Amino acid sequence: MIEILVNAGPGETRAALVEDGVVQELFIEHAGRRRHVSNLYKGRVTRVLPGMQAAFVEIGLERTAFLHVDDIVGPPLEAAAPDPATDVRRLVSPGEELLVQVTKDPIGTKGARLSTFITLPARYLVYLPAGDTVAVSTKIEDEAERVRLKSLVAELRGEAAGGYILRTAAQGATAEALREDMIYLERLWRHVRARAAELPAGALVHEDLPLALRLLRDELSRGVGAVRVDSPEVYHAMREFAARFLPAVATRIELYDESRPIFALHGVEDEINRALERRVMLKSGGHLVIDQTEAMTTIDVNTGGYVGHRNLEETCFRTNLEAAEAIGRQLRLRNLGGIIIVDFIDMHTEAHRRQILTALERSLAGDRAQTRIVNFSPLGLLEMTRKRTRESLMHLLCEPCRACEGRGYVKTAATVCNEIFRELLRQGGDAGESVLVLAHQAVVDRLLEAEAATFEKLQRQIGRTVRLQVEALYGIDQFDVVAP
Repeated sequence: MIEILVNAGPGETRAALVEDGVVQELFIEHAGRRRHVSNLYKGRVTRVLPGMQAAFVEIGLERTAFLHVDDIVGPPLEAAAPDPATDVRRLVSPGEELLVQVTKDPIGTKGARLSTFITLPARYLVYLPAGDTVAVSTKIEDEAERVRLKSLVAELRGEAAGGYILRTAAQGATAEALREDMIYLERLWRHVRARAAELPAGALVHEDLPLALRLLRDELSRGVGAVRVDSPEVYHAMREFAARFLPAVATRIELYDESRPIFALHGVEDEINRALERRVMLKSGGHLVIDQTEAMTTIDVNTGGYVGHRNLEETCFRTNLEAAEAIGRQLRLRNLGGIIIVDFIDMHTEAHRRQILTALERSLAGDRAQTRIVNFSPLGLLEMTRKRTRESLMHLLCEPCRACEGRGYVKTAATVCNEIFRELLRQGGDAGESVLVLAHQAVVDRLLEAEAATFEKLQRQIGRTVRLQVEALYGIDQFDVVAP
């Protein structure tokens, strides 16, 4: 059974998609930091970069957004243009105002990714004002149903402008329900165009639904049996939204009013904490080590405490098989995207490699984000990509360590002691004068114990007395040498 648990607090709303008691996906939205994906803005082009075939667009966010030539609605580019660098300049120019939609949230130092191919979702349909075709979600596999839905929408649309995509939730939908969606979307598009004409550049034209309501619109088609929410205010808003747009599922929404927090009761808090750790333990005793970097995410598979029963090849295969099944869930849970490199334990049997690929594809089958497995490289590394539209769980909840400034490591006490010795020698000074060293407790302890002989020798060498003082607020690699 699939459940959605919603925890709404004063500062943030969190939701978990739980399948058979196991957390599969997490959604978090801060009150002052809502996501921008699907929002519509009136943007102004600030720079056109022919060398990148892109433009920078000001939409009122902290960083200028990025618009690639492939995401701009316009006349088709000439196949044999003499100067490809002029392509983007044929479509946009500095100072031009555009209606744009955010397709990817700002991540790290990068601004939002934009598109002028506007999409407006409803219960069963997605409206494409710049489109002219009717398409059906690939998750609707029944060919007869696909034909029925496509014919219905084509007939209802008539000669009207724009295209439609039938969502997975449209399976079994009646003509009347589809007509209601089309009327709603056409009204919404008229409203968007009217606001865009009135508002200045850099203004928000249309904002997507808040997290709780977005979950009802987007997730209930996945066979969700119950939605439990712990806030009466959010519960009533969800019931009202469901009664208006999704009457068939309104009864699935339940108010959780027990004393124990809903996330603690279902183990979601523990799952969040585990998802922030590098190491993921496997049932067999093996483990994964997951590291996020600016360029990519790496996943290392290790046998750990699993020693197997038959031979080395079988041990490696069993660990890799369990890891492949776990990786799909971890990617969804941590919302990892971009380039992903998996270092499976070396296997010499080609059949085993094929089974690992099949297991990984199976674990990724339920992922809504677009994934692509490239295969094993000549070095035995598995290469894949996963579309990234929002920040990962770690980037959302954490910040770089102030002690190591995001490097992931700090200098040892022994290294810092040697740096202090060099600084004392560099400063020199008049013999007989004292000097004060401020440092971390671990560094002071080492100077007085393991480095005591060297410390005494240094004081004799420089002819000065060195006093030590512990600074509780210093990181282990911070110190100051204070001379009178």
